[in-house]
Amino acid sequence: MSYQDQYRQKLVSAATAAAVVKSGDWVDYAWTATTPRAVDRELAKRLPDLYDVNFYGGILLREPEIFKIEDPAAHMTWNSWHMAGFERKAIAKGFSFYCHLKYSELPRYYFENVKSVDVAIMQVGPMDDKGYFNLGPSASHAYAAIGVAKKVIVEVNESMPICLGDRSAYIHIDDVDMIVETDNEPIYELPPAPPATEIDQAVAKLVVERIPDGACLQLGIGGMPNAIGKMIAESDLKDLGIHTEMYVDAFVDMAEAGRITGANKNFDRGLQTFAFAAGTKKMYDYLDNNPEIKSASVDYVNHYDRVARLDKFISINNAIDIDLYGQVNAESAGTRQISGAGGQLDFVLGAYGSRGGKTFICMSSTFKNKDGSLASRIRPTLAPGSIVTDARPNTMYVVTEYGAVNLKGLSSWQTAEALISIAHPDFRDQLIAEAEKMHIWKRSNKR
Repeated sequence: MSYQDQYRQKLVSAATAAAVVKSGDWVDYAWTATTPRAVDRELAKRLPDLYDVNFYGGILLREPEIFKIEDPAAHMTWNSWHMAGFERKAIAKGFSFYCHLKYSELPRYYFENVKSVDVAIMQVGPMDDKGYFNLGPSASHAYAAIGVAKKVIVEVNESMPICLGDRSAYIHIDDVDMIVETDNEPIYELPPAPPATEIDQAVAKLVVERIPDGACLQLGIGGMPNAIGKMIAESDLKDLGIHTEMYVDAFVDMAEAGRITGANKNFDRGLQTFAFAAGTKKMYDYLDNNPEIKSASVDYVNHYDRVARLDKFISINNAIDIDLYGQVNAESAGTRQISGAGGQLDFVLGAYGSRGGKTFICMSSTFKNKDGSLASRIRPTLAPGSIVTDARPNTMYVVTEYGAVNLKGLSSWQTAEALISIAHPDFRDQLIAEAEKMHIWKRSNKR
């Protein structure tokens, strides 16, 4: 049977595809830009008649229709590998929960711990003449979800950017049970990053001046890493490489400015390698059928050993706060889950293992509480319930608008002194007093 014959045989309506989901099923809802649309709309119509349906997903770029039904907690549970805004709101409604992870291990979780998914549903690009559908900008852990799924449903969207890559960037029609054709709806986008603030620019300057020519870059999620990327694009750095879990618009700016060649990468030379991408249409258009792009599974991209093999690897991430021991919280506000661990620790470990590598945790020195009062992101200890994303031995450079400090090799009093030196001046005396109570203060940094 030809691939086209198989295609016609497996082609069904979105309603028919949604009908395979039953009460008690575990359903994989893909990731970021490839979260289903057509089947989601039909499944939302059925869900009020079902119960105990569990979904896996993450970094939702729009609110799924299944979230909008009456009393979703009575019918479903959303299990997120990484929280975004829609998922945070669903936590308060009682049906969204975070799945803690080390992102490089996620495919292994599916094969060894999850072991079985009843239905996997994802958007894909059109089938090629060899029977392959491209997974677009979300290779990530898709091959693992497909590998353990009892039924696989793909939504073909001709608007999907074709992200060239290795075998993990594709699914073959032999592995597909049902095909749904969509109306070529626009790909989910992230809104453009807001203009960089003065604080963003100050932090970016401190980071960019520490990046050498020929470095290989990873940028995390958030406005500050994007601001750093834009400053790199405007710099005179040359021959940069890209190896990052998340591909963002700032990389396009760098490439168009001629900063990226990948000429010095120890492997994937000349290629920009990533596990998933989320951004604006400009970025998706840049990725589409671009031979400089390599889309690959997250266990390939994020694995410590692979990252460490890339010389002069520079990992740039942000955080919510840090304590005077050097423990980094990048994912929660106390017990309130904000985002997730993602691959931050993967790259913090891998970059430090790289020859000439550096890791940067970037943050503004302060933030505003709901009542408008100012609070320090550098704290004596993390708030009760806050998650330690990066343990204190893992933290290297910490950067605020007041400076950059390298915590590697420091004792507890040196660590406290270094961090207080880059805290907002209004909070330094208070932090010194707390450090003294904690017996991690030796001398005043005011001398």
